[in-house]
Amino acid sequence: MALSLGEGGGGSRLRRQLESGGFAAGEYVKQLSQQSDGDRDLQEHRQRIQALSEETAQSLKRNVYQNYRQFIETAREISYLESEMYQLSHILTEQKGIMEAVTQALLLQADRDDPALGARRAAAADPFLPLSAKDAAANEEGRQRTLTTLLEKVEGCRDLLPESPGKYLVYNGDLVEYDADHMAQIQRVHAFLMNDCLLVATALPNRRGAYRYDALYPLDGLAVVNVKDNPPMKDMFKLLMFPESRIFQAENAKIKKEWLEVLEETKRNRALSEKRRLEQEALPRPAPTPPESTNPFDEDEDEEEEDEPSAEDEVVDLSLEWIQELPEDLDVCIAQRDFEGAVDLLDKLNEYLADKPVSQPVKELRAKVDERVRQLTDVLVFELSPDRSLRGGPRATRRAVSQLIRLGQSTKACELFLKNRAAAVQTAIRQLRIEGATLLYIHKLCHVFFTSLLETAREFETDFAGNNGCYSAFVVWARSSMRMFVDAFSKQVFDSKESLSTAAECVKVAKEHCKQLSEIGLDLTFIIHALLVKDIKGALQSYKDIIIEATKHRNSEEMWRKMNLMTPEALGKLREEMRSCGVGNFDQYTGDDCWVNLSYTVVAFTKQTMAFLEEALKLYFPELHMVLLESLVEIILVAVQHVDYSLRCEQDPEKKAFIRQNASFLYETVLPVVEKRFEEGVGKPAKQLQDLRNASRLMRVNPESTTSVV
Repeated sequence: MALSLGEGGGGSRLRRQLESGGFAAGEYVKQLSQQSDGDRDLQEHRQRIQALSEETAQSLKRNVYQNYRQFIETAREISYLESEMYQLSHILTEQKGIMEAVTQALLLQADRDDPALGARRAAAADPFLPLSAKDAAANEEGRQRTLTTLLEKVEGCRDLLPESPGKYLVYNGDLVEYDADHMAQIQRVHAFLMNDCLLVATALPNRRGAYRYDALYPLDGLAVVNVKDNPPMKDMFKLLMFPESRIFQAENAKIKKEWLEVLEETKRNRALSEKRRLEQEALPRPAPTPPESTNPFDEDEDEEEEDEPSAEDEVVDLSLEWIQELPEDLDVCIAQRDFEGAVDLLDKLNEYLADKPVSQPVKELRAKVDERVRQLTDVLVFELSPDRSLRGGPRATRRAVSQLIRLGQSTKACELFLKNRAAAVQTAIRQLRIEGATLLYIHKLCHVFFTSLLETAREFETDFAGNNGCYSAFVVWARSSMRMFVDAFSKQVFDSKESLSTAAECVKVAKEHCKQLSEIGLDLTFIIHALLVKDIKGALQSYKDIIIEATKHRNSEEMWRKMNLMTPEALGKLREEMRSCGVGNFDQYTGDDCWVNLSYTVVAFTKQTMAFLEEALKLYFPELHMVLLESLVEIILVAVQHVDYSLRCEQDPEKKAFIRQNASFLYETVLPVVEKRFEEGVGKPAKQLQDLRNASRLMRVNPESTTSVV
């Protein structure tokens, strides 16, 4: 690049020309074509432009790399600053609320000390506040009339808003609702703020000033959040009502500010009035004086009753600040996903009310708290649903499971945890790519499944350590998961008609992985045996039929001739194969040079039968005992019957002696090896194989018959 740019300063001139403000690409190409002598000049100029382009790209890349760290640090500082500003705004809002509450408390105290002063102050502060009962009734009637007039314009809310003496309209106005996810305009609404609730109504298209009921939200469960302006989206605020949220846009910044202030003020007044009501209910009431009794024995009973105070006379103090703020604190914890904090508050309340009598204020408080408990339970249930992200493994569910258990929902936590893990295991199996050899896929499948099962079992033991009743549910889940694994396993191994040796290796791998579960005391070997027994039986019988057909085909072409292996290497290879099959005395059946004093059919049958037995023993478990034994007997009978029939039908003395030698090899060498290997693999002898070996002829053939029974 330096060479191409350094030729006569062409690179620097070209750079300045391309960087000039009035550069026109069309004119430049036209001028270049006229000045060039031929194709070679154009190619060289093209190379210079290409080199300049690469140099510019490298320079830009270096600049980006140099400034990348500064970009990251700046973004982090902005994020920190935004967080601090939010915290500062929250602190200032809390301080403002505290100061207003203190001021109002001081004014109330002054009013109690001097009622006349309080009346004058109230009259000056609020011209609508009456000084007499008549004025109070007139003001109350005016508020009710205004509320009734406005609500007559809203269809469908008459039954939802029962007329009560204390309900009145505080504020109302038009708003525009936006979608919380895509910030798209949804509809125009009209909001009515009352002293205890917020009514949202949609405008009717064909009737001016008429509305239809949309939603009603109690102020106790309503949270107001200011939305920062982000043009063109501005003058917005959000209302949080678990489990939903809605975003509204005011007409301008002034109206938005009024909405935020009046909502907060109304919520605060509502909380104060509720607090005063609870304080009034908590005050001890004088007990009615019982009528005097003329019974002289009542005096002793009265003295005993005075010594033991009644539980009904005990007053529960619900005026504590943390109890008053408990419902709102629970809403905040749920909205901020602070599940542990919410459950801690519930435990604190339950501990406080454990030994307290159940009075009417306690019941009302319990009703509010129970509603939050249902909301919290719904959120935790959603956290454990399979629709959520399944990443993170079993530990990702620990937080929600532990809080559900603390809420007394152990059964539901167990059910949801196992459903979540079942979906995760199924997804992991589906994501496995079926490629390459079957054995490689089975290794991956077993690793994914049994690792997930082991992790799930350990996490289950950690989460439900004190809930022994849930372990039976885990065993049922493990069985169903194992069935899902076996379906995928069988589809790949048995349905695709793999060889018996491949199937045996795959089953062996599955058994070895299954034994890993014994580390945590979970043995599912019997389940995998029960689920695989049908497929393994089918594989054994299918391979048995293949061996029988191959043996019959060789028998039909049998000439009863000695084998000539032609080379010493081939003879050595055959000796090694026979030794691996368990035939240790094969040398006594070898002759001079490369001859073997056995027929090709008998030797091939021996190798095929021993290979079948070795692979079948890898698949063996007690349920397959009779299937394996019967298959072996059928295979051996085909060869023995053929030898017996040939021995009776052959007339040539030399061939007859050769057949007898092959029969001796079968009876005295092959059958004992099969019997011994079967007993080693199974652990007990097989009477059918013993009878087969001890009989001199396994099937009597009619001497006059010339037809083979096979």
